[in-house]
Parts: sequence; C-alpha cells; structure tokens
Amino acid sequence: MSAVAILFLGLAAGGYLALRPLLRRPAPWPDDPPDRRDDVARAVSSLRDLEFAAAAGTIAPADEARLRARIEASAFPAAEVGARAAPVPTFLIAAGIAAIAVVLAVVLLPASAGDRAPGETITGTVPSAGASIADLEATVRQKPGDVPTRLALADAYQRADRASDAADQYRAVLGIDPNSVPALDGLGLVLFRAGSLEGALVASDRALALRPRDADALFLKGLVLYRQERYREAVDVWKVYLEVGEFHPAAPMVRALYDDARSRIR
Repeated sequence: MSAVAILFLGLAAGGYLALRPLLRRPAPWPDDPPDRRDDVARAVSSLRDLEFAAAAGTIAPADEARLRARIEASAFPAAEVGARAAPVPTFLIAAGIAAIAVVLAVVLLPASAGDRAPGETITGTVPSAGASIADLEATVRQKPGDVPTRLALADAYQRADRASDAADQYRAVLGIDPNSVPALDGLGLVLFRAGSLEGALVASDRALALRPRDADALFLKGLVLYRQERYREAVDVWKVYLEVGEFHPAAPMVRALYDDARSRIR
C-alpha cells in the first residue's frame, strides 16, 4: 500500500473517530460561527488585484502600501473572547492525525521533488512573501541558480518601480532556463510598461508557444494587440483568455476591453 493511501486512510479514520462522539449528542448542533477563512480568501483575492494594479503602474506606491496594510489587517480579526475549546479527545485525535501527516510528508516530499520541472517549486522552496529586496539580493548572490528567488526578486523590483533591475533578473532566469514561462511573462510586462510593444509581443508569443493557454501571456498579448488597434486579433486572443482566466486578476478589465474591441471591428 502506498504512502498516499496510508495517509488517506489515516485521515479518514481519524476524522470518523473525532466526529463519532458528536454524532451521539441528542441536541441539534448549533449554527456554525462565521468562517474566518472567507475573510482570508477575500483578502488574498484583493491582494492579487492590488499587485496587478501596481505591476501595471495604475496605482501609486504610497497608495499600494496603505491599501495592502488595510487588506492584510482585515484578514485577521481579533479572536472572540470566550470561545469554547475543543473537547480533549478530539484535540488528541487531531494531534495524532497531524503527526501522521507530518511523517508521511517527510517521506513523500523528497521523492516528489525530483519530478518537478526546472524552476518549479515545492513546499518550502518559495521565498517568504515578507522577504525584503535586500534579503532576496543576498540569497541570489549566494545561490545564483536559484530560479524561484530570482523571480521573486524581479517581482519585488517591479513593485518598487525598478523596471531595469526587474528585466535583468528575468533575463538571468531565462539564461538559466530558456523555457521559464513566468520569466517571459514578467519580462513582457516590463517591456510593455516601457513602451516596447513589439518586445512585449515577442515575449508573450514565446510564452504561449511553451504554454498555449497561459493566462498571463494571453492577457498581455491581447493588451498589446489592443494598443496597436489590431482589434480583431485582440478579440481572438482574449476569447481564449476569458475561457482560462476566469479568476485572473485582470479578468474584469479584459471583459470591458474585449467588448470595446468587438465594437471597433469593421
């Protein structure tokens, strides 16, 4: 029996044991309190929209910092006083399940790490979201071949309006892995913001040749074509984008531009 199957059976058995005492209670189960995870999910979505706006240059850095702090604070409200603690047996069972999951993760992760694509990350390899530019630069100096950290540094440079430094990092990643779609997407956005529409189009086309339904590349290519008043081509690209990028942060903007482009087709 594989480790994954053991993990599944262990979680299922532990869940049944944890819930069995509750199912015997004659009184109806009280209404669930509001799920704080909803607040976190909304905050994550808002932060993605904010990051896109910052990358696209449509929001000032000071406004971005102020809104980011407000969104992050709203995701973690103060815990309610007097909340009822979990029953001791349930707590012990949950602790046992967590221990099993940790042990199996330690066994499984090293094996799965060897199967990942170049530049693809696994748990624990993504740089911390709170890492400063200085921290990321220090890591890159120590590990020049660390693709995820270079990508994180390039994104940080973009947020700091250091477009030239961001482009250098994206090009460095492409020097390590010429097929890095995230690097092509990032470089294309830098070129677009710098006014190099043809360069951005080349980058997005290369990304789409590697990953034909990449939402970032489809968004950027459609935007370039729209700016070039090639409305029919933009509509064709964005039609695919709207199929695969329903939850992409730029989707609301693209829907409006898509309708406008369609109206301009003669």
